[in-house]
Amino acid sequence: MSESTTQPGEQRSLPVPEGLEGERLDAAMARLFGLSRTRAADLVAQGLVQLDGRPTAKSDRVSAGAWLEVTLPGPAVEQQIVVEPVPGLRVVHDDDDIVVVDKPIGVAAHPSPGWTGPTVVGGLAAAGYRISTSGAAERQGIVHRLDVGTSGLMVVAKSERAYTLLKRAFKERTVDKVYHALVQGHPDPLRGTIDAPIGRHPQHDYKFAVTAGGKDSVTHYEVLEAFRAASLVEVHLETGRTHQIRVHFAALRHPCVGDLTYGADPTLAQRVGLQRQWLHAMRLGFEHPGSGQHVEFESSYPADLAAALEVISAG
Repeated sequence: MSESTTQPGEQRSLPVPEGLEGERLDAAMARLFGLSRTRAADLVAQGLVQLDGRPTAKSDRVSAGAWLEVTLPGPAVEQQIVVEPVPGLRVVHDDDDIVVVDKPIGVAAHPSPGWTGPTVVGGLAAAGYRISTSGAAERQGIVHRLDVGTSGLMVVAKSERAYTLLKRAFKERTVDKVYHALVQGHPDPLRGTIDAPIGRHPQHDYKFAVTAGGKDSVTHYEVLEAFRAASLVEVHLETGRTHQIRVHFAALRHPCVGDLTYGADPTLAQRVGLQRQWLHAMRLGFEHPGSGQHVEFESSYPADLAAALEVISAG
């Protein structure tokens, strides 16, 4: 299986013409390069646009003479789905409309440029599951994602109706997504909401950060248990941005234990034996696209997280 995707290609640099003075950046790019406003905004969100050498937001106003640098999409490349068994990928529920899986770490939801490891899509195909063909070819049936280094529950659509209804449910924020995270230190207050926009990190394109021009991002949390070095937190996601929980808790200076990308203490990570962030998608609830009834699924902590929690709880 494959589909055509694009990778960054041509670099364009030019001064903003006088006639575009005061325009929004996405509107100015649309006029300059013949792009749609949505495509222009996507390039900004991916960190592929700079004004006078600085990162940008799509709503920034441009000034005549400012130096605009844009990386435009390059030629299409084939994106392959590798159909192969995925050790540890457990099917929690299966019916005519959906399949719910418990994803292990080291597995991506679907193929993407630069990723050569196992995927949920490829693993389900290898196990004989027929899933929805809606959406981009390499993301068949995928209505939401988990980071490669995050374990836990994912629902995948098998029917076209399920794909449409579940995509809508995630967009309208009616899906109950509950995570457990072990974060460094002790969040204050013990229960709260983190409402801070998330966008590409201004210096590191593999990371995300709280940024003024980022996307609306809302995380609700409650401390379940406090230990000497860390706290076990239950998290309800209202939005579903990439790395949202990791970014939000790092911004509070309480990164997930083991999450070295976002500033976790490497000594503590080594002490508890973690090679990834302590973060698990442990509960998923939604209206079943076939029956219309509310369904809920749960997952227990995998071995590495359970062992790390035991070390932390022992002091």
